[in-house]
Amino acid sequence: MRQNETADSVVLMGSNDRYSRTFDVLELLVSRPDGMTVTEISKRLDLPMSSSHNLLKRMVATDVAAVREDLRYSLGPRAIRLGIRIVDGLEVRAISRRHLGELARQTGYDVYLAVPFGRRVAYVDRFQGSRPVTVDIRLGQSLYLHATAVGKLFAANDRQLRRRLFAGDRQQLTKHTLVEDAELERELDRIAEQDFAVSREEAIIGVVGIAVPIRADHSTVVAAIHLSTLSNSIDAEAERALIESAAATAVLVERDLGRVHHADPLSGPETGDTGQ
Repeated sequence: MRQNETADSVVLMGSNDRYSRTFDVLELLVSRPDGMTVTEISKRLDLPMSSSHNLLKRMVATDVAAVREDLRYSLGPRAIRLGIRIVDGLEVRAISRRHLGELARQTGYDVYLAVPFGRRVAYVDRFQGSRPVTVDIRLGQSLYLHATAVGKLFAANDRQLRRRLFAGDRQQLTKHTLVEDAELERELDRIAEQDFAVSREEAIIGVVGIAVPIRADHSTVVAAIHLSTLSNSIDAEAERALIESAAATAVLVERDLGRVHHADPLSGPETGDTGQ
């Protein structure tokens, strides 16, 4: 009996150790959206290479981690979905749902809520509009910082994300994608000044994205509101109206988060101007 109890204890200790190491790996991968090699993970956790490799194989097999062609490991879809469920309990998502749903109803366009996850940005909520915008954007999917309205908005307001944008290669997704350092610098500076971002067919041909920030205070961007529209159905005046509607909605969310505003929410941000 004692031998069985001892054997059970050993198995339990091994299982607990494995679970603990899984979370250790997840913490590393969250801070490294560009991925890590098995060698890097092994060194950081002070584990034998064989143990690290076996652990990562199990994590990949259960979609907790993903491995790319260059053999770098990153968060898997299952871990990202779990992260979204955790974010679901955060105040900003719960508070914004009523306002974002109303924005989708008023404009007829799809409305998304985006938040940063360390050095990546992803959508965590979606409200479908009545207009036909055939864009399949998955919740939890990491967004391009250089080609999407939301990605550019966060990069313009977050130094860490801005450094990440300029540190890596930037894929030419469409003929309109900004990839050169100088043009991206000008774009991010303009976004920071005007307090909204627009992606005009930079990620997907035929689609225009509009993003405005949600702030917890006068500087920290904690989330962003994104609207997807079709380029052939929107002109400059309609674009301006959508930006103002999104900015007004952001003010309402911020007020519910406890931020004090001195401007009429229907006039846009605190300055009463969206910066155009």
